[in-house]
Amino acid sequence: MENRTARVAWAVAGGAATLTLLTATGAHAEGKGDIRVTAAVVNSGKNVIVGTSQRVTYPIAITIKDNSGVKGLSHVSDFNKSDGWGFSDWTDTKCVKKSSTTSVCTATMSLAPQWLPGSLPEDVNHTAGVWQVNATVKANDGDYWIADHIAEFKMKRASKLTTDASPEPIAKGAKLTVSGKLTRANWEDLKYHGFTGQNVKLQFKAADAAHYRTVKTVRTGDAGKLSTKVTATSAGSWRWYFPGTTTTARIVSAGDAVTLK
Repeated sequence: MENRTARVAWAVAGGAATLTLLTATGAHAEGKGDIRVTAAVVNSGKNVIVGTSQRVTYPIAITIKDNSGVKGLSHVSDFNKSDGWGFSDWTDTKCVKKSSTTSVCTATMSLAPQWLPGSLPEDVNHTAGVWQVNATVKANDGDYWIADHIAEFKMKRASKLTTDASPEPIAKGAKLTVSGKLTRANWEDLKYHGFTGQNVKLQFKAADAAHYRTVKTVRTGDAGKLSTKVTATSAGSWRWYFPGTTTTARIVSAGDAVTLK
């Protein structure tokens, strides 16, 4: 915990970056002229998933319209709607002209897990959830627009899931034990910890089948552990499926193939 506190303090003092308490005001916009943001999409409509070590980049594509044509972006920021913590670190911007009046400008955002914002290290996990995007856009004739709340997306904690079916091979009609473990990224200590009290689906795909089907739902216990018994009726693969939550990513384990004796 001390190490993370030191890293965050350095980032703010050194200006590296980006960690900012942004005021989560209601949606509004201000500026000059007829330039407007007409659409915005974050990460191609997918959730932004952040683990414990790997830097994550994701695009924010902003459609802008002005009678004189679009000059580009001068500012982009995103932040958690509930606590106001966010950042404005983009590594690249590119505008693609769609017509004489309309362009799609894309800002590539960059985020390392150790720089996730929060007032204190123990608050960092609270920034998972719904985020919103603000941007300042400019036109060729000098018009500009400061637009709040142009898009929303979900920033989620990454998850991991394992499956182990035993014994194998197994006699037809015998009891098979399928175990596993569900963990998720903890942004406070940058490690994965067991995720308890979650409903996880046990799925099976017969050796001659094309798709998995859900057999039952099991709740994770201590340290995110899973275990249940099923009757082996045919050869095939077993896996666990976790649908995710508002703050934790969905995950499907690799299948564990079981043959019959």
